[in-house]
Amino acid sequence: MSTAILTGPPVPGSSLEGDLRSLGFDVRTAPGAEEVRGLLAAAPATERVALVDSRFVGHVHALRLALTDPRFPAAAVPGALTAQPGARAALLRALTSLDGDGDEDGPQPLGGTAEAQRTAATAVAPCEPLADRAATALDAEGTTVTRPGLGSLVAAVPADAAARERAEAAVAAVDDEAVRLRSAVKARDGFFTTFCISPYSRYLARWCARRGLTPNQVTTASLVTALIAAACAATGSRGGYVAAGVLLIFSFVLDCTDGQLARYSLQYSTMGAWLDATFDRAKEYAYYAGLALGAARGGDDVWALALGAMVLQTCRHVVDFSFNEANVDATAASSGGKAVVGTPTAALSSRLDSVGWTVWVRRMIVLPIGERWAMIAVLTAVTTPRIVFYALLVGCAFAACYTTAGRVLRSVTRRATRTDRAAQALADLADSGPLAELVARALRRPARALPGVLPFLIALAGGVVVVATAAFAPLKDPSDSPVLILGALVYVLTSGLAVARRMGGALDWLIPPVFRAAEYTTVLVFAARADVPGALPAAFGLVAAVAYHHYDTVYRIRGGAGAPPRRLVRALGGHEGRTLLVTLAAAFSTRAFDFPLELTVLAAAVALVALTESIRFWMSSGAPAVHDEGEAA
Repeated sequence: MSTAILTGPPVPGSSLEGDLRSLGFDVRTAPGAEEVRGLLAAAPATERVALVDSRFVGHVHALRLALTDPRFPAAAVPGALTAQPGARAALLRALTSLDGDGDEDGPQPLGGTAEAQRTAATAVAPCEPLADRAATALDAEGTTVTRPGLGSLVAAVPADAAARERAEAAVAAVDDEAVRLRSAVKARDGFFTTFCISPYSRYLARWCARRGLTPNQVTTASLVTALIAAACAATGSRGGYVAAGVLLIFSFVLDCTDGQLARYSLQYSTMGAWLDATFDRAKEYAYYAGLALGAARGGDDVWALALGAMVLQTCRHVVDFSFNEANVDATAASSGGKAVVGTPTAALSSRLDSVGWTVWVRRMIVLPIGERWAMIAVLTAVTTPRIVFYALLVGCAFAACYTTAGRVLRSVTRRATRTDRAAQALADLADSGPLAELVARALRRPARALPGVLPFLIALAGGVVVVATAAFAPLKDPSDSPVLILGALVYVLTSGLAVARRMGGALDWLIPPVFRAAEYTTVLVFAARADVPGALPAAFGLVAAVAYHHYDTVYRIRGGAGAPPRRLVRALGGHEGRTLLVTLAAAFSTRAFDFPLELTVLAAAVALVALTESIRFWMSSGAPAVHDEGEAA
C-alpha cells in the first residue's frame, strides 16, 4: 500500500479520494505543508508517497500515469506529485525549502454547512498547489521530476467554481478507458503488428488486467506456446506443421499482449523487460530447431540452414544494437540534442517520411518480428522447412543489406563526436576476452590511435581470414592443423588490434557485428565440414548459448545496468578465445564423434556459466524498471 496525502480543504462531492484508493493508495489529509511533512515522516520508508491537491479535477488514468509508474523516482501532473522511496528525502527537503513561500496550500477548512464550505473553498483565490511548488523545488535541487504526456487527458486544479465546471466537462468529453487502451499500444511498430494484431490484442491485455494476470505470466505463456509450436513442427507431419503455424501466431499475439498489459496497468519491471527480450529470441530459435527436427524426420537435413538463419538474425540484431548505442549520444553531442539532418541519407529519409505509405513499406522490408513470424507461420503450414529457411535467409539478408547500407552512409557523411559512454558500450559489445586484452594491452603503448576506419577494416580482415581458413583449409588429419590454427591466431591478433584504442571511429560500431559473424560462422563452417551426425545440432546449441550471452550484454546496457562483469567475459573466453578453442577442436579431432561431443560440452559450459550469472543478476538487479513506450495518450 502506498500513501497519498490530500492537501488543502476538502471539496464536497469530489471523487478524488475514491480514485486514489482505486489506484492502491491509503489516503490521508493535511491542510498545509507542516502537516504534510509530518505525514511524510510517519509513512514507512519503503513506501511510495503522493501529494495531491484536494481541488484536483482530472481523469483517473492521468493520476495513474503520474502516481503509479515504477520507472520514475519522481513524477507529476498539475496538482499531483509522487516520490518513490529513493526520492523521499529530497521531497522532504523540497517541502522544507518552501517554508518561506507560505506554509499553507489554499484556504483552510471552515465550519458551517457543506454549501458554505464549498463557497468558501472557491471564493478565495487559491495559491499555487503545494504539489506543484514541491515539484518545482525538486527539479531545482537536481531530482528529476518526470511529467508524463497526457494528450487528451485532463489534469487540472481549477481556480474557481466556473473553472471547475469547465474541467469536469472536459473530463466527461474524453473516454478515459479508450485513451488507456490506445496508450497500451506501442507508438512505432510493424505493419502486421499494427493492423493485424494490436486491434484485438489490446482487449486481451485488458481482460488479463481485470483478472489480475501479470505481464510476466503472459510472457511465460507466450514462451510455452512457442515451445509447443516447435514440438508440433518437430513431428514432421503436415498436421503438425499446420498446428505449429497457428500456435506460433498465437504466441506472437501473447507476445504483443504482455507489453500492452504492462503499459495498460503500468506494471513495468526490470525482470519483465529481461524476460520479454530474451524469451523472444528463445522462442524463435527453438522454433528453428523444431523445424530442423521435423525436416530430419522426413529425411531432409536442414540443420545448416537453421543455424545459418540463427546466425544471420543474431548478427542483424547486433548491427541494430551497436549502431543505436554508438549514435544515440553522438548525435546529441554534435547537434545540441537534435537529430542530425544535414546528411544526404537523413534528408532522403525525411522526404520519404512525408509520403505516408513509404513509412509502412520501409518498416515491412526490414522484416521486423511481426512480419517475420507471420511469414514463418504461413510457410510452415503450407510448404516445407527447407522453403521456410530459404525464405527466411533471403528476406533477412535483404533486410540486413538495406539497413546496414543506410547506416554506413549516415556514419561516413555525418559529423558527430562519439561520447565516452558510447565508446565504452561498443567496447563492451565487442565481448573481447583475455587473449584480445593481452594483444590490446601490448598495442596501447604507441601514442597515436588508429586512424579513421582502420580498426573496422582490421576486424573485418581478421574475420575473413578465420572463416576462410575454416572453409577452405584441409581438414583431414592433425597434420593439417597448422593452417587452421594460424588462421585463428590471426583472428586473435586482429581482434585485439581492432579494440586497442577508444572506439570512436565512424565505423567502429560495425566491429561487434563483425566479431559475432566471424565467431558464429566459424562454428557453422566447421560443423558443416565435419559431415558427421550430431555436429550441426551441437553447433546450433553452442551458437544459441553464446548468442544468449551476447543478447544479455545488450539488454543490460540498454536497461542502464552496464555490461556484464569482466570476470564473466573472461570466464567465457571472449569471442576470440571461443573461436580459437573451436578451431583447435576441429583441427585435432581424430574420431568422428569427438567434434560433436566437444561442441556439446562447450555449449553446456557456456550456457551454464552465462545463464547462472544472468539469472542471478536479473533476479537481484537494482536496475531501473524499463519497457517500450506506448503511444502518446
